[in-house]
Amino acid sequence: MIFLLLSIGSHFIFPVKKIIHPPYTYSGIIFIAAGVALNIWADVMFKKDKTTVKPHEEPTKLKTSGPFRISRHPMYLGMAMVLLGLAVVLGSLITFIFPAGFIIIADFVFISFEEKNLERIFGKEYFDYRQKVRRWL
Repeated sequence: MIFLLLSIGSHFIFPVKKIIHPPYTYSGIIFIAAGVALNIWADVMFKKDKTTVKPHEEPTKLKTSGPFRISRHPMYLGMAMVLLGLAVVLGSLITFIFPAGFIIIADFVFISFEEKNLERIFGKEYFDYRQKVRRWL
């Protein structure tokens, strides 16, 4: 949410070169919709199996089906897609900093922690899954 607000705020506070113009900016809506759908799909799967979505809590089940077949972290991927879609919709150069920044922070801070936790909890099952499915895409 912070990255969304920063992206929108920077677009208006620091108007920099516009690199995407209408009608091409409308293509960002596809990224936003796909990112939201991916987040909802993953969230529904967590709730269906009654396991946690929260990174600081211990999961009770390892998810490997649905969106987890294409990405080990589809919710972070979905958030990145929303930020990228917003950058395209806004069209200004500065807004593209935020999807990249989100990916870097998510990767080094949250995902690395979560993956260590998953490996500790699920052991070989997670190791095997990690060998088959990429972190992002």
